[in-house]
Amino acid sequence: MTLRFGKNKSFFRSFLTFLFTTLLIIKFESCCFYSFTGASVPPHLKSIAIPVADDRSGSAESGLREMLTQKLIQKFIDDNSLQIVDRVNANSILETVIVSYNDAPAIVTAGENITSRRITIGIKASYRDLVKKNVVFDKVFTNYANYPSSGSLSEKNKAIEEIIEKTSEDILLETVSGW
Repeated sequence: MTLRFGKNKSFFRSFLTFLFTTLLIIKFESCCFYSFTGASVPPHLKSIAIPVADDRSGSAESGLREMLTQKLIQKFIDDNSLQIVDRVNANSILETVIVSYNDAPAIVTAGENITSRRITIGIKASYRDLVKKNVVFDKVFTNYANYPSSGSLSEKNKAIEEIIEKTSEDILLETVSGW
């Protein structure tokens, strides 16, 4: 009987070692290896149309809608996940509207001196899948940048460019990885 118990004990130890090793491997894989589900454009979407943005903000900033449109087009070209085409040949479309533009004091020091101004721009973006005929997202992206209150026109334009850059990046990321 002792001999038999020794064989079972050896089998039991081997089984526990195997079980422990298997569980350790599973635990390691679940911690270290994961996938980004929903992080890429669906395979049926190969192209995108980006018409010139509309400006309903009431701002007097000339060239704002063109700047936004060009920045978005360049972002999608650089990203290379969707080919830029005209509306007729597109699988998807990204329409943008500048819905708000605000240039207001940002930092006021003692004595009511304005030392910095903040420009805030809101852009509504609507991305539609033309193949499946559904709206993927329809949301407003808002960003801001500060510039010195005594700053020149070029400093103000630099702040606007910074906002357009950030917002274009946000829209690109929402478009290609928001699935």
